Amino acid sequence: MDWRVFLTIFASVFIAELGDKTQLATMLFAADKEVSRMVVFLAASTALVVASAVGVLAGSLLSEYIAEKYLHYIAGAGFIVIGAFTLYNA
Repeated sequence: MDWRVFLTIFASVFIAELGDKTQLATMLFAADKEVSRMVVFLAASTALVVASAVGVLAGSLLSEYIAEKYLHYIAGAGFIVIGAFTLYNA
């Protein structure tokens, strides 16, 4: 295993997930006294694992048909569009 790649991906995803809507929703579920914190943790963790698996599968599938260079361009453009949309609606 390439630990450098592992740590880069871990740090990127961890930082991206901090303070997002998913984390806020998870905090709200955990704040409910009638809900087990372990259930909240397991459900949220499973959801993130499944969402990540979908991302890995989609990336693997797309990389068979689209060159990596162009996938980077598409991802960059997507982030720019999302950022512009967010600024526009702010």
